[in-house]
Amino acid sequence: MGSTETPFRLPVIDIAPYLEPASSNSSERTAVSKALHEACVRYGFFYLDISKYVDAGEPEELARLGREFFFLPQEEKDKISITLQDNARGYQRLKENVTNGKSDNHEGIDIYKPVENPDKSKTLWGENQWPTVPTFREKYEQWIEKMRKLGMIVMEAMANGLGLNEDEWKALRSQVENSFWYMRVIGYPPLPNDYDGFSCGAHKDYGCLTLLYADPTRSALQVFVHESGHPVTGVNGLPDKQDDKEGVWINADPIPGCIVCNIGSMWEVWSNGLYKSTLHRVIHKGSNYRVSIPFFFEPNFDAMVEPLPAAIAQSGGVQVYKPVEYSNFLLSKIKYNFSLETM
Repeated sequence: MGSTETPFRLPVIDIAPYLEPASSNSSERTAVSKALHEACVRYGFFYLDISKYVDAGEPEELARLGREFFFLPQEEKDKISITLQDNARGYQRLKENVTNGKSDNHEGIDIYKPVENPDKSKTLWGENQWPTVPTFREKYEQWIEKMRKLGMIVMEAMANGLGLNEDEWKALRSQVENSFWYMRVIGYPPLPNDYDGFSCGAHKDYGCLTLLYADPTRSALQVFVHESGHPVTGVNGLPDKQDDKEGVWINADPIPGCIVCNIGSMWEVWSNGLYKSTLHRVIHKGSNYRVSIPFFFEPNFDAMVEPLPAAIAQSGGVQVYKPVEYSNFLLSKIKYNFSLETM
C-alpha cells in the first residue's frame, strides 16, 4: 500500500475564540478563520480542538455505549434494522454498507434529523430507531445538540476565513440553520488479511461538515493528500481511488481533546472549488473493536447550494460549479450506500 510514513500532518485548530466571542478578541478569531481557510485549501481536513467545549469523558462514554450495543446478539441488533424503517434510519449489519462496489467491514447505526409527518415508505423520511441500551439515546441526543451548535460555529469561522461580508454570511447561514444533520455510530472489527475490501472504502463526504470523534485506535483513519512525485499503489489488489492524482495516504490518528473535521462536497460548491472534499478511508488492522462517531452537519434539506460571490472572486472571477439542490443530491447518494440482500 502507499506509505503513510510521511512528513504531512493535519493542522490542529483551536476553536475556543469562537466559542465565547465576548472573552476573545477579533485578532484571535481572525487567526482561527485564517487557519481554517488554509487547512481547507491544502487538505480539506483538520483537527479541531474542542477541549474547552466538551469534557473528554463525554465522547468516551458514547464510544462505550456504542460498543455495548454492537456486542449484543445479532438478533437484538436486527430489531432496529434499517429495513424496518426507510432503509436509512437504524442499524446496518456488518458488510451491508457499500463503498465503490465493495462491502465495508463495519456495522453501524444511522440517526437523522427527525422529520414532520414521517413515512417509512420514503427514503430518509422514516423515524429514528434507538438502541435500548440504558442511557444510549439520552447521551447521544445531548451530543447531537452540541455538535449541531458546533457545526454552526465552525461555519461562521469558515465564512470569515473565506472573506464573506455580513450579508453574505447571513445568506449562507440561512442555508444551514435548519441543518438536515445525521450521525453514525460505527463499529469496526479487525479487518481480515484476506478480506476483499476495506473497513471503509475510499470516499468523499457529500454534505457540508463532518465532525468525527473516534476511540484512541491508531493507524485506522487515513486521508489522501495530493502531492506530485508520490505515486500511490493499490491495497490488497484493490485500486486506490484518488482521481488519477499523485499523493500520499496519511494517518489521521486521534488526538486527545480534538475531533477530526473535514469538508464535504457542498463546501466544494460554495467555495467554487477553492476547497476540495477529500478522499479518506479506514483500514483497521488492529486487534481491538474500533468505534467512531461521525456527526454530519449538513445544509437544509431544501437548500439550493451554489458558489458564493466571494469565492468566485477569489477563483478567477468565473463560476465553475453549477447550483446543486441538496435534497436531490443527498437522495442520489443514499440509495447506493447499502446492500441489504443479507436480511
